[in-house]
Amino acid sequence: MRLAELAARALALAGDGTRRTLLGITGAPGAGKTTLARALVTALADVPPPGATPGEWVAHVPMDGFHLADVALHRLGRAGRKGAPDTFDAAGYAALLRRLHADDPAVTVWAPQFERDLEQPLAGVIGVAPAVRLVVTEGNYLLLDDPAWRPVADALDEVWFCAPDESARLDRLVARHVEFGKNPDHATAWVRDVDGPNAALVAATTARADLVVTDDVLAGLGPGAGQSA
Repeated sequence: MRLAELAARALALAGDGTRRTLLGITGAPGAGKTTLARALVTALADVPPPGATPGEWVAHVPMDGFHLADVALHRLGRAGRKGAPDTFDAAGYAALLRRLHADDPAVTVWAPQFERDLEQPLAGVIGVAPAVRLVVTEGNYLLLDDPAWRPVADALDEVWFCAPDESARLDRLVARHVEFGKNPDHATAWVRDVDGPNAALVAATTARADLVVTDDVLAGLGPGAGQSA
């Protein structure tokens, strides 16, 4: 299955556009979730369902905006494992997804965004206007079988799992941590000791996905695949 086929599946999921649809993309840290989500939004933007507005009908809303801020992580004693399931506002994310699904024709729903340069979440950055018929959301824990995270899966119409080549995923993840400020030794240790257990949690959710997107598709998305997810 190639990107064009994935885009066709997402378009079919949106149906006739009379109701807003939520597509989730999940996978381990560095799996290529953001790259795939952006590629889908680009591929779909100008091919809307009947009655939807070209260029405005599909939106990307990442889970990462629900990272707890560093000040909160330090207060909770969780700063040393930033990225673990309990370092996100899972309930807040689920509430956002429910608001998006409610599809109020008079309301633009505002979502937070994670700012990589600051390594902090910023509130109210992403506006999802009433014209949006398909929301593509992505994050590590969309299918986590945990009381805090189950409402997330319940709010999604379909969830795809990114399964890249594992060695390439790890290399990209180390490179990403270096790019955003860690020295190479610290980055390697973080990937092993912090990202590793998180990746194992995510891998255990594969069977719950509606579709597994394999490495041949993810690698074909071009240089940088996996660096933002």
